[in-house]
Amino acid sequence: MSTTVEFLFDVGSPYTYLAYHHLPKMAQAHGAQIVWTPVLLGGIFQATGNASPAEVPAKSLYSQTDLQRWARSYGVPFRMNPHFPINTLALMRGAVAAQRQGDEVLQRYLAAIFGAMFEQPRNLGEPAVVGEVLAAAGFDPAQFLQWIAEPAVKDRLKENTVRAVERGVFGAPTFFVGRQMFWGQDRLAFVDQALAAAEAA
Repeated sequence: MSTTVEFLFDVGSPYTYLAYHHLPKMAQAHGAQIVWTPVLLGGIFQATGNASPAEVPAKSLYSQTDLQRWARSYGVPFRMNPHFPINTLALMRGAVAAQRQGDEVLQRYLAAIFGAMFEQPRNLGEPAVVGEVLAAAGFDPAQFLQWIAEPAVKDRLKENTVRAVERGVFGAPTFFVGRQMFWGQDRLAFVDQALAAAEAA
């Protein structure tokens, strides 16, 4: 059985965007499988008393430089979205819905949404803009609205988020290798070590 690394993510997080690009390379290097777990970061913040860096002016200013440093280190495109932060409820329900259609659909969805968030920034807080982005990626915007209205989709996102909090999660991105939890894209080196140890075992 191959090792797994669980990736708890919200598309509104710029650090999660960086992890989205870098984690698959690490997983492939160790023959590990990624378990993609969509969560609602706003719900996690509310449940844990945590807050977005955007709400702390000095931290927000620093993060803009820090994010550019990490993007250069990973060799990935990055532009801070001028509309950040936005309510990601519909987008994360979309991630759950896409995942229900299979991994290929989820990855196509994430590529479109992350691209419109942090590569060619668009205002994804506007439903019409989301529709344009999805249509360009080959999705049917009307079907997307049907997907995110399904009770099973809403329930799954809620369950993922509640379960994350119960496991001690307080932010995103968060990773689990076995029972070990790692928070933050800058902890990926420790995730790499955990995957190496699991591979060796």
